[in-house]
Amino acid sequence: MKALIIGAAGFVGSYLIQHLKNDLNWDIIATKLPQESINIEDITVYDLDILKKDSVLELLQSTKPEMIVHLAAQSSVGVSWNNPSLTVDINIKGSINVLDTVRELDYQPRILLIGSGEEYGRILPTETPIQEDTLLRPGNIYAATKACQNMIGKIYTDAYQMDIVSVRAFNHIGPNQAPLFVVADFCKQVAEIEAGQKEPVIHVGNLSAKRDFTDVRDVVRAYGLLLQHGKSGETYNVGSGHAIAIQEILDTIVRQSTTSIEVKVDSAKLRPVDVPIIEADTSKLHACTGWTPEIPLNETIKDVLEYWRTQI
Repeated sequence: MKALIIGAAGFVGSYLIQHLKNDLNWDIIATKLPQESINIEDITVYDLDILKKDSVLELLQSTKPEMIVHLAAQSSVGVSWNNPSLTVDINIKGSINVLDTVRELDYQPRILLIGSGEEYGRILPTETPIQEDTLLRPGNIYAATKACQNMIGKIYTDAYQMDIVSVRAFNHIGPNQAPLFVVADFCKQVAEIEAGQKEPVIHVGNLSAKRDFTDVRDVVRAYGLLLQHGKSGETYNVGSGHAIAIQEILDTIVRQSTTSIEVKVDSAKLRPVDVPIIEADTSKLHACTGWTPEIPLNETIKDVLEYWRTQI
């Protein structure tokens, strides 16, 4: 099986490459931007800007993958507030370029479109845990663009009989994630404090929000299973099925620290709108593939903290 991973230089990309290559024994083609790097042996790597449709078409015609995973995205909620135009360009226009290019091919690869649990937005108490048919009320720019991508994917599936499976991935975490994201941010700050590089104060945003966190290594297993068994035109939640307060995440990280730490709220880390709770119902994914998460949250946090200790 030949799989193309678009936007493979990011956090999830390296884990997905390793899973598909080592565990499923697939041939991997990966794309990145010119300034990025992918240092994994025995794969084929191309530079690709998904905003250039001709380049996407040229790559697909020359490589003819049987599976395509569309990972390329502006994936930070915070960045989406600061740069909505960039987020729209990459997450909507870029996705349309990929889908429209596939539509023009003389064969039909399967596409896995990666969306986000953020698409659901402000959830009512009666809607938790969140099922895939829950009304979407996106509460930030990133979420809105991913909801749009999902709807466009469904339209292309129905209108052009394309083979598209969509994912709404909830918060996934693990070693090598950028500190734009909360667990990596906290662990990096703790590692810096332990190394004496900053004062013993950790700066935080909203600690009351509850989120559904899953180890990235479990997430990419779900992606591999959906590539093989997902139903075309359907959307699947990928998450742990259990929401935990950011405060509890912070407490777990601080407990694993080797030093005493003070916590201060940083207004710059607060979002204009923050959804109180996001928790996935993953019964549809489990029924389709048998997937369940295997790596405990405490183990993931320990791995992330150890990663940042080696980096600082």
